Amino acid sequence: MKLVYEKSKPGRRASSLPKHDLPTPEIPDELRRSSPPRLPEISEPELVRHFTALADRTFGVDTGFYPLGSCTMKHNPRVNERVVSLPGFRDLHPLQEEDASQGALELMWRLQEILAEIVGLPAVSLQPAAGSQGELTGLLLMRAYFSDRGEGEQRREIVIPDTAHGTNPASVTMAGYELVGVKTDPRGNVDLDDLRGKVGPQTAGLMLTNPSTLGLFDEGIEEITRIFHEAGALMYYDGANLNAICGISRPGDFGFDIVHFNLHKTFSQPHGGGGPGGGPIAVRERLEPFLPVPAVVRDGEAFRLDYERPKSIGKVRGFCGPFGVFVRSYAYIRSFGPALKEMSEVAVLNANYMLALLKDAYELPFDRLCMHEFVLSGRRLKREHGVTTLDVAKRLMDYGFHPPTIYFPLIVPEALMIEPTETEAKETLDAFAEAMLAIVREAAEAPELLKEAPHARPVKRLDEVRAAKNPIVRYRFEEHEQPHAAGEPRQLEAQKGA
Repeated sequence: MKLVYEKSKPGRRASSLPKHDLPTPEIPDELRRSSPPRLPEISEPELVRHFTALADRTFGVDTGFYPLGSCTMKHNPRVNERVVSLPGFRDLHPLQEEDASQGALELMWRLQEILAEIVGLPAVSLQPAAGSQGELTGLLLMRAYFSDRGEGEQRREIVIPDTAHGTNPASVTMAGYELVGVKTDPRGNVDLDDLRGKVGPQTAGLMLTNPSTLGLFDEGIEEITRIFHEAGALMYYDGANLNAICGISRPGDFGFDIVHFNLHKTFSQPHGGGGPGGGPIAVRERLEPFLPVPAVVRDGEAFRLDYERPKSIGKVRGFCGPFGVFVRSYAYIRSFGPALKEMSEVAVLNANYMLALLKDAYELPFDRLCMHEFVLSGRRLKREHGVTTLDVAKRLMDYGFHPPTIYFPLIVPEALMIEPTETEAKETLDAFAEAMLAIVREAAEAPELLKEAPHARPVKRLDEVRAAKNPIVRYRFEEHEQPHAAGEPRQLEAQKGA
């Protein structure tokens, strides 16, 4: 498929603008271009066909099974899109006066109340724009809390396990803390013996995902909480895997002091490629004064934005947060009502069903019942047949499935992290499992078939190392560098995959 620039022909246009007799504004010399930009010149039919062809190549949860571990790629109900498109929500300006935006403020306030109940903590801020920003916000709350107590200089360390999401250590660094790692024990829990020696008066808190990225619920969570709270430290819950426990258990009841949500995962948003997302945080009473402003509060029968929070860490993004995400999440939660628990129960059931189908063909690093996702290892395939997890992921594309998360968590060699979610039918789970089992047979009988996969996709196997070292991110017309050696097939598109 050619680039739109390669289809360009001088003089062709996809639209025509009416002529006008308005004066041409003067542009300052320092902002004036020396020559017009070289943009594609293409007719409207060709333009429509070009982007339609690109859309046909796009893989998403609407086109197939998307078991990307720790990403919760569940179905996005279309009723949510209808609700978020209602004119009163869609057309509302973020600077609209409070008395003219009562419906939006009420929805935000009610969503806060629901989220507080789900995790068992009393106060919520919707402002963070994504899970990663929720993490950073939570750590900034820790800093403000300890500074207010006169312990800011003393408590400089944040503990995270070796199974943590990659954003956790990044957030720790951005917040100005020092990172302390803790190991995983043979059952996939936090190693308590390793942990005890690393927590003390210098510790600000723990960042923990539970269930972890191994898909396992930490069996020592009560002891972990005791260790940190006795040291005067705080407990932070990474809500990336909240889809496993909604309505079943609550992080606040485990002893966590701060929780971030991933609204786009747990409560169903079309997400990926950078957005949209939502990362609200919930906290205990003693941390509420430090939450970002403005806070959405109820005043009798009316709702308003409260800026009078003298201890607040301030704003963490513009306005009040990603409002469209709030509407979709509210609609999704209300559609379940008291049955929200079934969402997580079916997610856990689906994951354990698929695990039972696959655990004998692949290595299972931790032989336990999983929660909403599970991690397998392709180490045996590599050892016996020279086939890597990357080969398995590429071959899955030929079977029409998006690959799962691979090579993560880092403590599992040749890792495959699979999350089926609750919205997939048994027939889909069976078909994916059969493809995974077929790939094991192919690895033994025809390993080259996997090493050269994918075979049936528009773009074949790419040189990912070269792409990372020599990225070509703009078109240079006559000077454009061809990203392939002589005799190789052209590969101008960037593949969406594992």
